[in-house]
Amino acid sequence: GFNLSPAEVAAAIRSQNAQVSSGTIGELPNVAGQAIFATVVVNGQLSNVDQFGAIVLRANPDGSAVRLRDVARIELGAQNYATSARLNGKPSTGIGVQLSPSGNALAAATAIRARMDELARYFPQGVKYSIPYDSSRFVRISIRQVVETLLEAVALVFLVMYLFLQNWRYTVIPTIVVPIALLGTFGVLLALGFTINVLTMFGMVLVIGIVVDDAIVVVENVERIMSEEGLPPRAATRKAMGQIQGAIVGVTVVLVSVFVPLAFFSGSIGNIYRQFSTVMLSSISLSAFMALSLTPALCATLLKPVEAGHHHEKTGFYGWFNRGFSRTAKRYEGLVARILKRALRSLIVYAAVIGAVVLFFNRLPGSFLPAEDQGYMIVNVQLPPGATRNRTVEVMQQVEAFILKQPEVESMVSVLGFSFSGQGQNAGLAFVTLKDWADRKGTEHAAQSVAGRAFGALSRVRDAFIFPLSPPPIPELGTASGFNFRLQDRGGNGHAALVAARNQLLGLAAQSKVITGVRPDGLEDASQLQLEIDRDKASALGVSFDAINAAISTALGSAYVNDFPNAGRLQRVIVQADAPSRMQSDDLLRLNAINSRGQPVPLAAFATTRWITGPMQTIRYNGYPTMRIGGDAAPGRSTGEAMDEMERLAAQLPAGFAYEWTGQSREEKLSGSTAFILLGFSLLAVFLCLAALYESWSIPLSVILVVPLGVLGVVLAASMRGLSNDIYFKVGLITVIGLSAKNAVLIIEFAKDLHAQGKSTVEAVLEAAHLRFRPILMTSMAFILGVLPLAVSSGAGSASQRAIGTGVMGGMASATLLAVFFVPVFFVVVRRFFKGSERQRKMYTHELDSPPAASDAATKGAHE
Repeated sequence: GFNLSPAEVAAAIRSQNAQVSSGTIGELPNVAGQAIFATVVVNGQLSNVDQFGAIVLRANPDGSAVRLRDVARIELGAQNYATSARLNGKPSTGIGVQLSPSGNALAAATAIRARMDELARYFPQGVKYSIPYDSSRFVRISIRQVVETLLEAVALVFLVMYLFLQNWRYTVIPTIVVPIALLGTFGVLLALGFTINVLTMFGMVLVIGIVVDDAIVVVENVERIMSEEGLPPRAATRKAMGQIQGAIVGVTVVLVSVFVPLAFFSGSIGNIYRQFSTVMLSSISLSAFMALSLTPALCATLLKPVEAGHHHEKTGFYGWFNRGFSRTAKRYEGLVARILKRALRSLIVYAAVIGAVVLFFNRLPGSFLPAEDQGYMIVNVQLPPGATRNRTVEVMQQVEAFILKQPEVESMVSVLGFSFSGQGQNAGLAFVTLKDWADRKGTEHAAQSVAGRAFGALSRVRDAFIFPLSPPPIPELGTASGFNFRLQDRGGNGHAALVAARNQLLGLAAQSKVITGVRPDGLEDASQLQLEIDRDKASALGVSFDAINAAISTALGSAYVNDFPNAGRLQRVIVQADAPSRMQSDDLLRLNAINSRGQPVPLAAFATTRWITGPMQTIRYNGYPTMRIGGDAAPGRSTGEAMDEMERLAAQLPAGFAYEWTGQSREEKLSGSTAFILLGFSLLAVFLCLAALYESWSIPLSVILVVPLGVLGVVLAASMRGLSNDIYFKVGLITVIGLSAKNAVLIIEFAKDLHAQGKSTVEAVLEAAHLRFRPILMTSMAFILGVLPLAVSSGAGSASQRAIGTGVMGGMASATLLAVFFVPVFFVVVRRFFKGSERQRKMYTHELDSPPAASDAATKGAHE
């Protein structure tokens, strides 16, 4: 050999491949009469293989020279061979683009496609590009579907209003409120720095049925007064506003106070809550403002005078509907009167409702967000420690063969050398893009179903752990759906004990029927070649540790020397031992290190090697050695149940081991712990705001008692559809709390005013129930049909839409059907027991001692 070390080779390249500033001829100060000024150019930087091959490493005494081409193979190659990509089973080159935290996904994707189309014109003949994986597709289609749902909701709300009002003028006035409220809400979102995304659009759909409520109440009351009393539009509007402006203010106070606490939560949960809260608060406030200003002006301007009783003269379908509704209203009044005679029985039924709410609420499984079909899935491939790239390619080919045969799959990008567990030759990762949602209708073709089938089939592949995974609902909170578990060694037991505890936990998890796909999420311990240096011998030979490290890192790890120009770009010059000379353990001892006298010394002169087993990576969480474990809930189980099961199994581990939840699992734990705080704050805010508004404790209590009636519908609807207690469930629950209280306010506000005019409590509440029955049904049906498209949606983002739509629709249905009967009972009972005046106590006692007469009189007065 030539007795050259890698360090000497790198030094020669560094000195002979350099771009230097050589100076100029004639530079100032110069001599008198100097006529030439020119820059001196030295060809120091090399640009091709032949020039590098001619680098002189050593000049011999006989005049000959040892050149780089004599000791090395020089080629143009890749900067890094650690990873490679495959598209649909064929070699390819991949470029990954990640969105910045403040970036717009749709705008970025559009700009990238435009730029690639521009660059494609300069590609060599036969080179093409494709974008097989684009996460913005899900965002784009989801928003488009939510917009379609929004339009459907507006149309359904319009039909409900027209069915009851039966006049296009009456119907158009509340409809005008919708675009104004939405445009105003968009302006608020823009001013506060929010974006148009799936969450804000969900809020827009939810609020459709709410923003028309106040306008419907105004228009319905104006129409009723004109129909019953024959007043002209301006006079009818003035009288109607005098009756209902207090109710509108009360309803607005209730709804605003419900959603305000959502805006003050922090973390990932707070980001979700704040977007809903901002949309709701903006829309509700704008709706109330327009109901007190624009809607009365439109009523006085657009409506035409009508004769008294014109509503009963209609024929055909509307006549049949009006007569049927009148009969229903009369039956309702009679039933309410009978219920008031048996208030104790009603309270017993109410107690049973509360018991049912508690029972079904506790039975709901917990989760963070629903598993969403985002149009792609991920396949994580991990071979045993020490497996080479060739073995990984063979396994990945088997994965590609199965995946690409599935009818739901559109394309597949495989990455070798990298996985969620870590980097290495034994790791692989694949992104599988599925066909459009319209071509994959049915749960059996959803991403989760495809991943489940692939897991069953690929689990039979030998020599590898293959885990098909669905992406998490929020990419920033993990790499896959399911749970993220961290096993910690807090007792200082050591790495071996931590591995043993992890394996014990994995064994227990494999026997559980609650969880599935439980796997270690990290690189396993692997064989390592340890170099043991005899320090005395190395010192005697004059070899320093710096020289030893330089020789090893350059030969085996590759060393970046400097750069060279190639095809208009600067590229790196990298030095590494040739492949045949670094394949065996003995090759390490053949390396030379330069001693203090400049002589090469082989490592075998002062070192030996031996094989050991050690960790490929060291992970700490909160300062403790940690093992990462991932997994999923078994079919039919929620992530909350899976997390409870993992905690139960972890309790069986030896002392000194503990656990933590990270990513989405941690957020789920936090959301569960804050749920009752959220509900408590919302109820307290409603109670205190109403108490301040009405200067009474009894009216807020009458309103708050209605809340369980709506909550019953939320938990029943979620249970019947197999949904979980997740973030969307809680948002729906808060929405229903506000809407339930709204219906109660509409009745109680009128009853309070009628009672102040001198009517008895029973008479006042019966007449209020009669007057408010129609607008309550109108607003409730408008809201229920407004969210119906959410509850029955399919396609991209449908899981989230169904999660939020189902709860609010069920809650509003139960709140409407039950509250119209229970609110009068609450008003009478609460006013009886909590009024401070002794005179009023005596009056209520007299009324309840003779309810039949009072009720009959009230009913008669209401019918008149």
